[in-house]
Amino acid sequence: MKKILFLILLLFCTLNNCFAVDDSVIVREQTIQGKIDDVGLKILNANKIDKRIIFVYDKAEKKSLLKSADEVTKRQIVLYENDIKFIDNEDELAAFLSRGISIALRSYGGIWNGGLSAIEVKIAPKIYEIVADKRAVDFMVNAGYDPIGLITYIHKAFPQKRFDTFSHTNLTSKRLAIIYEYIYTKYPYFLANNKYFETDSYQNFLLTSQYNRRLLENKIKEGTHEELKYE
Repeated sequence: MKKILFLILLLFCTLNNCFAVDDSVIVREQTIQGKIDDVGLKILNANKIDKRIIFVYDKAEKKSLLKSADEVTKRQIVLYENDIKFIDNEDELAAFLSRGISIALRSYGGIWNGGLSAIEVKIAPKIYEIVADKRAVDFMVNAGYDPIGLITYIHKAFPQKRFDTFSHTNLTSKRLAIIYEYIYTKYPYFLANNKYFETDSYQNFLLTSQYNRRLLENKIKEGTHEELKYE
């Protein structure tokens, strides 16, 4: 009899623990979803974007090809568990969402009510990558976020390839150099008052971008308007 009571008690405790774990998981998911909605809607409102875009948290590690195609049709911006690993603050979350918003906006208007534009972005993202990065900077600033967060997010999230000649995406170093120049030219305040300067990710960016930043320095000294060939 004692053994039966012990087993019942053990089962009861186990079930309670399971429910506690489930509750904590639910709370975490709701918290992440709430934060995504707050930041995403703030960006849309601040930039007066009147297109309906949905923000979704998916606890899957990364997107599948099927989900990727689904995002194009539904005009969703999905934050996967793997994306969260590289987001340490609200600026970096705003960076992720701002890039997504920029790309999602291409799915409105044009052939098939924007369907063709959305497919083009998925097939040849290299063409639209730089445009999305620059628009993300504008969206972030207009919404009150620090655009340096876009640099730190991309620096952490996208590994450097050997070359981009045959790649469908640009070299990360090239993207970061273009973003840096764009911020320097349009929003120099954030570089002069850089709250990220002492962070490891930004310090590593400065270390690995010396050649490209030297090109920019020479361009500024010479007062030219040429488009630099960043590496």
